[in-house]
Amino acid sequence: MVEGDSAKSKSESYNVEAGLQPNYNQNNAAAAGGNAASNPNNSPSLTGSNSNSNAGTHIDNRAIIQPYSLGTGAKQPEYQFAADNRGYEPEPNTNGKQQDVERIGAGGPGDSSDEDAKRKTPLPPPNRPIVANFERAIELCDYGKFHYILLAICGLVSTSEEMDVISMSFILPSAECDLNLDTGTKGWLNSIIFIGMMVGAYFWGSIADSFGRKKILIVISFMNAFCIVASSFSQSYGYFMLFRFLNGAALGGSGPVIWSYFAEFQPKAKRGSMLSFMAAFWTFGNLFVAGLAWLIIPTQIGFISEYFTYNSWRIFLLVCSFPSFLVGFLLFYLPESPKFLLTRGKKDKALAIFRGIFVTNTKKKPEEYMVYDLEVDEKLSTESAVGFKGKYHRMITGMVDHSRDLFKSPILRFTLVSITINFTFHIGYYGLMMWFPEVFNRYEEYEKTHPNQQADICTVTDYVVDQLQKESHNGTCNSDIPSSVFMESLITLASALPANLFAILGMDLLGRRFFLIAGTLTAGICSALMYMVRSSLQNLLVSAVFSGAISAANAALDCLITEVFPTKLRATGVAISMVAARLGGIIGNIVIAQLLDNFCPVPTFIVSFLLIGGGLMCLLLPNTTRKELN
Repeated sequence: MVEGDSAKSKSESYNVEAGLQPNYNQNNAAAAGGNAASNPNNSPSLTGSNSNSNAGTHIDNRAIIQPYSLGTGAKQPEYQFAADNRGYEPEPNTNGKQQDVERIGAGGPGDSSDEDAKRKTPLPPPNRPIVANFERAIELCDYGKFHYILLAICGLVSTSEEMDVISMSFILPSAECDLNLDTGTKGWLNSIIFIGMMVGAYFWGSIADSFGRKKILIVISFMNAFCIVASSFSQSYGYFMLFRFLNGAALGGSGPVIWSYFAEFQPKAKRGSMLSFMAAFWTFGNLFVAGLAWLIIPTQIGFISEYFTYNSWRIFLLVCSFPSFLVGFLLFYLPESPKFLLTRGKKDKALAIFRGIFVTNTKKKPEEYMVYDLEVDEKLSTESAVGFKGKYHRMITGMVDHSRDLFKSPILRFTLVSITINFTFHIGYYGLMMWFPEVFNRYEEYEKTHPNQQADICTVTDYVVDQLQKESHNGTCNSDIPSSVFMESLITLASALPANLFAILGMDLLGRRFFLIAGTLTAGICSALMYMVRSSLQNLLVSAVFSGAISAANAALDCLITEVFPTKLRATGVAISMVAARLGGIIGNIVIAQLLDNFCPVPTFIVSFLLIGGGLMCLLLPNTTRKELN
């Protein structure tokens, strides 16, 4: 975010609050400002027309990541840099007119083939400053250090989110005795976080479309971390459910907002691969949480007394909160989305951020950035500036307006298809993935008492349910989990790594729809095959293939849903899609768990049908591969 004073006569410099910006020498910056004020006919040129001025300005090109103050003017002179548009003087042959906006396909309606060719081929860098739209402006920043730092921080947000969601699947077998859990209550514990995410997704997504991405991400990261810590100290099932619900309410905003935020810094040529790369951080989160569970839960560390218990699974939960605290602090060091700022008509702030990205990526001076002004959609700018009398009124009005616009033509079709795909996809994704450790544990218990004897999933389930009923009648409980269960879970989750690598390399070549259809089709077949497995080894193999296929499909779905909505509605559109996804997660965890115990093998075939059918529905959405946002 950048505070701009360009509209004021007192100053024509911008103060950068966040972003990767050069650190200018305070005295030289002040001297340059003084020269500009005293001699307006000979202002310092940003294109090199005044070489003495440029030579006298010391630039520290270390491109530090640092949160800058919201103040402007002399309060933070060391962080100011020249952004005087008067330096971009028109060339003699332009008859006093400014440089035209550089556009793609400007040859007229008859040049459709040329337009398609130009979309696929990057434009050469301009030889003089231009007025650019968002896509051209971010392209001219080059791709480098800033984007990789952005990927690391945003990826860590996704990692922490997935850790919080999937951690419950490792806690359930261990917390069974502490919280007096059966299959029904386990299903509700798995689902309560999704109920919270349904509530939070729409709320946070709408606010992010009104107030910006960065601030909302910081708030929800800290809220998420504190709720995890509180749940680890909860001694009863009720309090544990309450804090997991609040945890989910925070996580509900993390998904739609972080994907919108990250996508809005990406040029179209890189967007698919980088969104796929960020989706891979979900896999890293799965692996990290499985490794932590393996290291912590089987141990006997902790504290147990008559009135208070803090044992290994609670310590595991506490450790899972650390990434959320970390990303909350790291997000302070990133700028607001320039795409969002443009939709709010704040092109001065967006341009300052683009210059900061350019300096960080190229190690060049900001005056070498070949954009001196940005296109702003006047309609969006007018809409965003009218009718908001205060923050709360703006928040409520924005939520209502954004939601209404999503259910109007031509966006209505995208909204309905997106909701349906996310609903069906996440019934299968969370309906099976969240129960994999439980199924592994059931096979371990069965094979312990039936060595060298094969059995299908239904036979194993019947045996375990019968054993749990006997223990309940006898008043006994055993929550010891073999380490092999954690090892099998780790192998299953690790199988997603090659699938994610394939998605990263091929997303912009083969397209989003290819990966979504191929992934859901493979995962659907694996779901049906689970009824045919006869041993824990066969179950592990089918589960691993399922995990890899569904991870690649999930990367494609994240890309497609993020890109299909316009910028003004992106966070809200993704949020509403996430609400449908969480509803699918709730049904997957509660209904499928009960069906598995009482109507096996019905759930495996239901999941198979929903995954394949939902994946094919992506053919109703436009192809967004290597296309401009909006």
